[in-house]
Amino acid sequence: MTKTQALHQFFSSFGLKAYEENSVPDLTTLPYLTYTNEIDSLDHDCMIICNLWYRSTSWKEILEKADEIARRVKSHGHVSIPFDGGYLYIKPGVPFAQTMEEPSDKMIRRVYINITVEYLSSY
Repeated sequence: MTKTQALHQFFSSFGLKAYEENSVPDLTTLPYLTYTNEIDSLDHDCMIICNLWYRSTSWKEILEKADEIARRVKSHGHVSIPFDGGYLYIKPGVPFAQTMEEPSDKMIRRVYINITVEYLSSY
């Protein structure tokens, strides 16, 4: 598994469709999440932005999903995922999450999540 595949596997593990930020297919229905795909090598931390996207009149479901992600990332200080040639450590960013409004559609709920990924590999 490559670094990119390991990152996608992590973001796909929350019961939502996961897409790299600029690759959401047309006509995709909410909810889903998007993430930036920042890749580096040994001893470099990368800031990954994850956005949860829901359509609702309430913030309840989306905030529960953000809490689920927070519990997993913060449970042991990081999540370790192996890939061919190394590991990636997924850690909480600062600030971890914030709610965002979408002025164009008052029914769209978005939570912006900061995650730090450390790539432990020589390439």
